[in-house]
Amino acid sequence: MSYEQQLDFNETRSTAEEDLFDYSYEQPGSIPGTLNIEDDAKLPQIVLIDYNGDRANHVSNLTPEACAEYMQTNSVSWVDVKGLGSENILQRLGKVFGLHPLVLEDIVNVPQRPKIEDYPQQLVIITQMVVLKPSGEGFWLEQVSLIVGKNYVLTVQEYPEKDCLRPVRRRIKFNKGAIREMGADYLAYALWDAIIDGFFPVLEIYGEKIEDLEDEVIFNPSNQSLANVYQIKRELLALRRAIWPQRNALNTLIRDGSSVIDPEILVFLRDCYDHTVQIIDIIETYRELASSLTDIYLSAISNKMNEVMKLLTVISSIFIPLTFIAGIYGMNFNTNISPWNMPELDWYWGYIFCWALMLTTAAGLVYFFWRRGWFENFSNTLK
Repeated sequence: MSYEQQLDFNETRSTAEEDLFDYSYEQPGSIPGTLNIEDDAKLPQIVLIDYNGDRANHVSNLTPEACAEYMQTNSVSWVDVKGLGSENILQRLGKVFGLHPLVLEDIVNVPQRPKIEDYPQQLVIITQMVVLKPSGEGFWLEQVSLIVGKNYVLTVQEYPEKDCLRPVRRRIKFNKGAIREMGADYLAYALWDAIIDGFFPVLEIYGEKIEDLEDEVIFNPSNQSLANVYQIKRELLALRRAIWPQRNALNTLIRDGSSVIDPEILVFLRDCYDHTVQIIDIIETYRELASSLTDIYLSAISNKMNEVMKLLTVISSIFIPLTFIAGIYGMNFNTNISPWNMPELDWYWGYIFCWALMLTTAAGLVYFFWRRGWFENFSNTLK
């Protein structure tokens, strides 16, 4: 497989991970280091990019033992493992890279809360990556584990499909920027920064959705509008749960440092930290807007109901006096008994007079309500 083919990933993905809040837990009393492999997990694919300032080699379909050869050189090796469907391969990887059983457990038993763990020879970073669905509606959250050593970075992803790390691969291939002149710690920063920056395109889409929903709940509120608002609130909460711990992890790493992170790289990590703060601010703003949409929806429904009631009130107010007049002249008291019994029944123009009285009364009431401004919003109410 060519390097370009390896960079182009499929646009489809399994729907087994549809639930954003589907967190699995170990059985109580499980032995520490137990690996829980999902039945539908994809078999691991190991891809290695070994580079220095002069070259960049790309090797696919490696075995865990073959990766050990590249770790003995002075170049930087990026071992990218995609898929968690083989306990045997994962155990062999743990042996080759000297991973603690608890570290391997955190890598395999997904999802874990984003965090960092500093070991004497390694730095373990657990992150959450957001990937847009091919349809553009919604996203997947995927755990990405980074193990940073002296001259290597091991990344483990849940799925072998598309991720947001392609820009880093292209920078290595075409020698863009300073990445091929730097060490493994800079590569780890570049990968983490790409994962965090992957939140921005998703949030941009949700910003547009919230604007569209705002117009919808104001001008054409419906039960589906309310359902869409709650769906957006739920998905924003998932994004918040994915990015918030990463800010804490970055803050801890910047404050305490690590034996495998050069102090010069901490400056870049501060920029990465700023991105997480910006993302959290955007998410919190969108969550407040989504919450306000619920109030707007209720206000719009209430206002629409008020307009309907106003319309019914106007109609009733017009017909009540007409009903009164029709009732009076429908009593049919005998005029032969008393001259006061409905003298209008004997008029030549009595029927015309009754109609004229009712039409004049109705027109007068319509004019009165119009002068009060009650008919201004009736066109929208009748739609």
